[in-house]
Amino acid sequence: MNLRSHAGLGLLAAALASAALAPVASADAPVVVPLQGLEPVLPMDAPSIETGVPTPIPGAPTGFHEGVGALPDLTLPRIPLDSTLSETDIAAPLPELLKGSEPGTAEVTSPRSEMKAVTPGATVGNALHTPQADTFGLPGLGVPEVGVLTPALNGALDPQLGLAP
Repeated sequence: MNLRSHAGLGLLAAALASAALAPVASADAPVVVPLQGLEPVLPMDAPSIETGVPTPIPGAPTGFHEGVGALPDLTLPRIPLDSTLSETDIAAPLPELLKGSEPGTAEVTSPRSEMKAVTPGATVGNALHTPQADTFGLPGLGVPEVGVLTPALNGALDPQLGLAP
């Protein structure tokens, strides 16, 4: 390899490393629910629903624990997920009850909010225990202990209900 190919390989490695270390941007896919088909059967304009589908970003697995004995427990790790729930807007025009009145629109909105979740996991203790002197240095056998690591979801929603003119 000549000097030019070494420099090109170094630039490629630097570009890949910077791309791997860059923070992942959470991009939401916008969703508009088409409800215009309800207008012929409703005595008013159809409501509108606008939201987005969040993109969960997985983190590093957690839950690898050392066992009580010399061997580690076998564990199915819990994986943390971070995401941002999209802004949601539901608007429904109110029907005209009195001739010439403009009642406005009923709206329910929820701003963007950060959510953190952790997937469930499992742990299985080893059936082999540390070697003992009374068994001539052979490991002891026992019943493995099985456990389930519970999932978790943390976040705060702040929905708002109101009337718009």
